Parts: sequence; C-alpha cells; structure tokens
Amino acid sequence: MDSTRDATLDSLVASGQRPLGLKIGGSTELTLLKADGSEHPVHPLWLRERCRDAASMDVKTQQRLQDPSDFDLDLRLLMVSQPSAGVYRVRFSDGHEATFAAADLLAEAALAPNSHDCPAPRLWDGTLADLPRVQWRADPAANELLAWLEAFLTLGFVIFEGVPTTPGSVLEVGALFGFTRATNFGPLFNVRSTPDATDLAYTAVSLDPHTDNPYRTPVPGIQLLHCLVNETHGGLSTLADGFAVAQALREQHRAAFDILASTPVRFKYIDADTELTASVPPIELDVTGALKAIHFSPRLDFVPLFAPERLDAYFRARRLFDQRLRAPDFQIRFLLGPGDLVMFDNCRLLHGRTSFDPAEGPRHLQGCYIDIDGPRSLYRVLRRRRGGAADVRRSA
Repeated sequence: MDSTRDATLDSLVASGQRPLGLKIGGSTELTLLKADGSEHPVHPLWLRERCRDAASMDVKTQQRLQDPSDFDLDLRLLMVSQPSAGVYRVRFSDGHEATFAAADLLAEAALAPNSHDCPAPRLWDGTLADLPRVQWRADPAANELLAWLEAFLTLGFVIFEGVPTTPGSVLEVGALFGFTRATNFGPLFNVRSTPDATDLAYTAVSLDPHTDNPYRTPVPGIQLLHCLVNETHGGLSTLADGFAVAQALREQHRAAFDILASTPVRFKYIDADTELTASVPPIELDVTGALKAIHFSPRLDFVPLFAPERLDAYFRARRLFDQRLRAPDFQIRFLLGPGDLVMFDNCRLLHGRTSFDPAEGPRHLQGCYIDIDGPRSLYRVLRRRRGGAADVRRSA
C-alpha cells in the first residue's frame, strides 16, 4: 500500500542514515522499506514492546507496565490499518490494539545497534588546529551549553578559559556536567610536584600518553584538570585520540589491532592504603565490534605469561600502538595557563605532559572525575527540551 515518508526521513538522510519507509502488507503485516529496495516485516513482539498507550506504559516514567517476557512468543498481527498519514493502527493476536506514529518507528529502526542518541565521535589526529576552546560561564544559556556538549561528544574534549582560579572550582565545573566520582585520591586531587609522590603525576617528569585509573572497575569516565598557577616553561599538556589511533591500526595493521583487542592486561595500583587491580584489553570493543574504550598505561600494565609467540605479537603490537600515540602525527600539545580547564573523555583520549623544572616556579593543577554518562544525559535532556529529538545527529 502507501509508504510513509516524512520529515523524519529527511533528517535521517541528513545525518548519514539510510532512508526508510513503512507500508502495510496484506492488512496483517507492517513492512519496513530499506534504501536498497529490500522489504522486511516488522516483528510483532518488537512492535508490541513499543506500545505507548496508557495500558502499556506509564506516562510519567516512560516505563512499561508489563514485563515483555510474558508476551506470547507466537504473537501475530491480526490487522494493520492507516487511519491517517503517518499513523498506523495495529490489532495484535493477544487482543491488544495500539496506534503508532510512523516517525517514531522509523527513527528507532534507523538507529545503529550501538547508537544512543548522541553525536558520533569525530576522530582527529595531530593536524587538529582548531581546538575546542570556549569561555567559561557558570550559568550558560541552553544553546551555549549544548554547543559545549556537542564539542565534547564529537572530539572527546573541550578547553574552558576563564575558570576562576579559586581552589575547588574544578568541582563546580564538573557538577554542571555530571556527578563527581570520588576515588582513593578523594573527590578532588592536586597535581603538582611533591616529595615522596605516590604517583608519577605528582612529580616533574614527562608523562607519556595514558588513560587514568585502568586498574579500576569501572574506570572513571571523564577527567577535568584545572590550572590554578603555572610559572614554568614546560609542562605542556598533551592529548591523543585513542580511537583514531586504534582505527588506524585496524585498517593498516589488523593483526596488531586484534591482539590488543583480545589480550587481557592486568593493571595494578598500590599505595599504603590502597591496592587496586583490573584486567582489560588495551582496546575494548562493544558487542558490535565498534570501539568502546581505550585502557592504556604502560607503566602500570602486566600482561599474563602467555605462550612466547603470543607475547611476541602482543609486545610488537603494544609498541606500535604506543609509538603512534606519542607521534606528532596523532598528538596535540597546548599550554594550560591559570584559569584554563580541560575536560576530556578518559575512555577515549590519552593524556600526558612534557617535563618541567619546578625550580622555575609553581605549577599547580586540580582535578576531578565525573561519570561518563553525565554529559550524554545532559545533551539528551537539552535536545528534548528544545523539541529537536527528530534531528538528533545519531551515532553510527
């Protein structure tokens, strides 16, 4: 019958998704039309789980009122009609009837399996010249805050300028985007050269690209570092997009990529009151094979005693990965001056610094962690309040 194509499809095409359509098949089937011309019936249970009427879903919480596991596994569609353009009425074999908006079904059908209604990461390398620098305001307008979040979610970091150098200000910035994640270092930690340091971060030595706290489960998802004072000539901050390096390995050195994505490496941290350990691969993939997280800190990693040939392959792959992370081809450097604050995705980006001479003057940064889902949640809420859910740039 008539296929339904509306503004939702235009937005899906603009966002890089395949155009989709719906049609009724023989009055007892709702069929999905794909861009390649193929047609696929919509599964009755998939459709039944998406009923949004008052008998099926609590309006306030948007939670189902029934456990979908109790639905009949042999559920069928007894009737499908189109009472108006973009609207379908369905009667199920369990007696339930519901109305569906074609736009809602098409939008969800277009989602990739690992899509979560946020901008797709935009991979970058050492040629990134236009760094996402923004002027900090404690009370940003919604559009301004949304722009900050867009930059963070696509590039994995944002640099705020003009943050008050009052100690503890980093916690106020973090609170705007999510919940502070306290660790054994406390809710806030100071990064400066100190005697008897319990971590190399608290010395003046250079730090190669690494992710923080790979020995934790879960790893703190987002790190914020705020410069209070910096009177040294060194101590440049460095960032590398771990996803970009991993993707380059996948395309150019597949064997190296595969072993880094499949080798469980044990990361360990010890001080007088703490002993933390976790085993994860340096490159973590999700169930679809897409990049999920990078866990890399060579000064803390311990690979198990595998067979010599496997270890040979792992050590070669780790060196290749590490050399690329440190290379100018993939790394950017910038100076954090007083009032500058960098917020970055600790599951995607690797950070470090150049060495500095503490005799030149003090260099004092304060940092904190927040959970990785905070900015994503805030982005979705702002989009919903703007009423722009239909044109969200969905990740692939």
